[in-house]
Amino acid sequence: MKIVVLVKEVPDTYGDRKLNLETGLADRDAGERVLDEIGERSLEVALSYADKNPGTEVVVLSMAPEASTATIRKGLAMGAASAVQVVDDALAGADLGLTAEVLAAAVKRAGFDLVITGNQSTDGSGGVIGAMIAEHLNVPHATALAAVEISADSVSGTRVTDAGNARVTAPLPAVISVTEALPDARFPNFKGIMAAKKKPFETVSLADLGVDAGVDTVARSIMTAVSEKPPRSAGVKITDEGDAGEKLAAFLIENRLA
Repeated sequence: MKIVVLVKEVPDTYGDRKLNLETGLADRDAGERVLDEIGERSLEVALSYADKNPGTEVVVLSMAPEASTATIRKGLAMGAASAVQVVDDALAGADLGLTAEVLAAAVKRAGFDLVITGNQSTDGSGGVIGAMIAEHLNVPHATALAAVEISADSVSGTRVTDAGNARVTAPLPAVISVTEALPDARFPNFKGIMAAKKKPFETVSLADLGVDAGVDTVARSIMTAVSEKPPRSAGVKITDEGDAGEKLAAFLIENRLA
């Protein structure tokens, strides 16, 4: 079985994340950049299956600038057999539609039985890439899974909803996305880090994938406005002078909180 895992370099969630007020794009040079945690969890699902099923090939795939290579290589250190990185200047600021088209083309080029991705990245939080890629690949998808079981010909899992837990199953080939309910990813050990340097790492362009970004003709989506979040204002302080209860009730009613 061949499992392709989608990973992404994102600004560290423990640091301040900001948008460029001129372009509307995330400022990726403001702080440390890391492999998105939900992508690591996705990779852990694939590696756990590979540990128990010899002959399973795990490939990490990312669409990212050339400077992201070192971050993506962490997937190889964790245990993936190879990596594919899509690098092209025309992809700067790509929207969800173009991203899904490019990733689907890269997945198809690599070959796959199963594609695993996170339910949403910590920078974009679109939450639709998995389903969009499945549509491009014309295969079934099972999204937002809190538990995953992979077999030789199908993938199953549990999706948590407001109404309860839903059990879903899809025949392979398929695309799934997982949530943070899945186990934490393993840490790369020294042996894995050294081995990663010798593992196949392929860089491909839009031309290699046969995808036209179309950015010179018409934008697929447009950022109409962006502004900084206003600073937090001081809260209302109620001093108890024998009427604190009345003041609190009046505040709740005035702000439609009661």
